[in-house]
Amino acid sequence: MSKKAKPRKQEKPEDPMKLEIAAELGLLEKVRQHGWSSLTAKETGRIGGLLNRRKQQEKMKALQEQDRKPSS
Repeated sequence: MSKKAKPRKQEKPEDPMKLEIAAELGLLEKVRQHGWSSLTAKETGRIGGLLNRRKQQEKMKALQEQDRKPSS
């Protein structure tokens, strides 16, 4: 029996940010060697929480910048 190659998952817009957060937490090497499934629930939750916070901050920043622009 031959194993089928798994299709690569399509990259999501938040993937680069997830990798950045993993690097900040010192987990990037673990993710690269063993994949995301090798992380503990605590590590995954930490990444998810920080990802959510950053997305909210970006959204607020975009709204503030939009408010500053003079209307024509």
